[in-house]
Amino acid sequence: MKHIVILGDGMADWPVEKLGGKTLLQYAKTPYMDVLAKMGRCGMLKTVQDGFHPGSEVANSSILGYDQNEVYEGRGPLEAASIGVELAPDDMAIRCNIITLKDGNIVTHNGGNLQTEDAAVLIDYLNEHLATDRVKFYCGVQYRHLLVIKGGNKHVVCQPPHDHPDEPWRPLLVTAQADAPKDNELTAQETADLLNDLILRSQELLARHPYNVEKAKRGERQANSIWPWAGGYRPHMVPLTKTFPQIKKGAVITAVDLIRGIGSLAGLKVINVEGATGLYDTNYEGKAQAAIEALKTDDFVYLHIEASDEAGHDGDLELKLKTIEYLDSRAIKPIYEAVKDWGKPGTATADMEPVAIAVLPDHPTPVAHRTHTNEPIPFLIYAPGIEADGVQTFDEVACKDGSYGQLEKDGFIRAFMEVV
Repeated sequence: MKHIVILGDGMADWPVEKLGGKTLLQYAKTPYMDVLAKMGRCGMLKTVQDGFHPGSEVANSSILGYDQNEVYEGRGPLEAASIGVELAPDDMAIRCNIITLKDGNIVTHNGGNLQTEDAAVLIDYLNEHLATDRVKFYCGVQYRHLLVIKGGNKHVVCQPPHDHPDEPWRPLLVTAQADAPKDNELTAQETADLLNDLILRSQELLARHPYNVEKAKRGERQANSIWPWAGGYRPHMVPLTKTFPQIKKGAVITAVDLIRGIGSLAGLKVINVEGATGLYDTNYEGKAQAAIEALKTDDFVYLHIEASDEAGHDGDLELKLKTIEYLDSRAIKPIYEAVKDWGKPGTATADMEPVAIAVLPDHPTPVAHRTHTNEPIPFLIYAPGIEADGVQTFDEVACKDGSYGQLEKDGFIRAFMEVV
């Protein structure tokens, strides 16, 4: 049995009064999620371990079975792995958004939907003026970038910008953790001071860049400040191939550097898809086809689609509904239709190995809240011949009655890999 996880980032939500008290998953038209839930088995999954922030790095690595107490180092090192930045033992890697500030507030965490080709110009500009023997910026995807500080101390308190839309940014500047250990060349306070200096200097520089000057003339959101957060040192993750003998080869498909990094450190090859944007306009069909092709040669595929999370962060109810329906009709449907007869006697694909399918979000990103929350999320597991448990639809309410109950830590991935 081959296995594919189809993950709709952030698509879980809260009940919405405008939708008659339904969640978006309950309200949206998702016939393929529903039929897979009906034919399969369902449950709830706690993806955020106690004591950890409900970030995508925590939730996605937890889904893959990693204990956060053993592997957590923040987003920065994962994104370094994704873009091929080899970290030295004394390097601190920290995620570095380019964000939009206006009138003293954080307007958006994504720099006004900054695109990668524009971001690359801004990152080069920042390196030209701010890089030193200690500090260097690396370009990632869209607004998501990387800052590496040689000798930096990871014991600093940074506020994720997507958690603070429309809030004043100055009270959110970096601080040192209380009683922080000095486990690198710089102290935590020295690291916090350095990061805050870079934030302030970046604002002066970016305001003068022609890209933002033109944006200002058109009355559009500017990409006018860096915002570092979620730093750490290189994590130590055991490849999935060593944990699960069923996985000899695996792949990860995503538009997000963070997920590429998790996949890479988990021993999965990274498959890039042209037109994969991380937004509602991503290439759903291309990602689905890439997953189908990967299943022909690999044992395990992790297909990550970011669009619902971004719509949730924007507080856009209609767009988030659309992204959930797109996931169902443009990704889950073609994958299921392509693999449903694999291994079935008397079909053209009888000699191919059958495929188990799991569908789930990583965490909720409620449109009313505009950031991640840590409630358990629904999941479904379907495979040819699996005994159905009576759940009829895929959503946060129905899946509570699923036969898996509520799982946590590595419970989901072990249950999924036991489907043979």
